[in-house]
Amino acid sequence: MFCFSVCQVGFLTTFAILLHEIPHEVGDFAILLRAGFDHSSAARMQLYTALVGVLGACFALCAQSPKGAENSSSWILPFTAGGFLYIALVNVVPDLLQESSLRHSLLQILLIFCGVGTMALLSAIVE
Repeated sequence: MFCFSVCQVGFLTTFAILLHEIPHEVGDFAILLRAGFDHSSAARMQLYTALVGVLGACFALCAQSPKGAENSSSWILPFTAGGFLYIALVNVVPDLLQESSLRHSLLQILLIFCGVGTMALLSAIVE
């Protein structure tokens, strides 16, 4: 079994979030364009949401004490992971319900389970 330090887990989490955010931001931009925003307004809205996220991260870092960091991460990480899963599934499931090809739907569901399996594997490795 591998034993990761808190710093390595932080880097792993940051890398996973960055990989998640690239297609997510492109998708959000496309949704804003489809909703009637022009390119500059959509880009501006994306920038505003990113800045609010950075401000929230700064607030969280300033608000926690080193002593309480271990206790807070025990509920923040599962809450955040659950939020990511919820958002991803809310975006995917309606598209799956509109899909007419059974093969394509099964492939999408298989890929969802692969993602969940990858997270479980990483969780087992980190522990």
